[in-house]
Amino acid sequence: MRQMYGFTVALTVLLLLSACGQKIDDTVLQSSISTPADGEAVALYKKQCMSCHATDLSGRVGPSLQEIGSRLTEEQLIMIIQEGEKGMPSYKNRLEQEEIEGLAQWLAKMK
Repeated sequence: MRQMYGFTVALTVLLLLSACGQKIDDTVLQSSISTPADGEAVALYKKQCMSCHATDLSGRVGPSLQEIGSRLTEEQLIMIIQEGEKGMPSYKNRLEQEEIEGLAQWLAKMK
């Protein structure tokens, strides 16, 4: 039983480290900051979204967000972030409403 626990812990750590191994070149993210609110949204993106949508918003597990503002409105983005969609989890219990709105507002500028 103890060996199984140790194996499970080791496997979990290995998976977490491999997910975090992405080299962070956040040139795209930094160039998208034009207001203090954008800076807050970028920081939130890095913390909550980057692992699935990549440092350049090109997509990894999740879809590309590079031109998401051309396809979806800010209101649609808010709804998707809050409720989740197609494999994306809901963030309504993880983020404050202001954070969701700020992130959606920033993403809506991606055209």
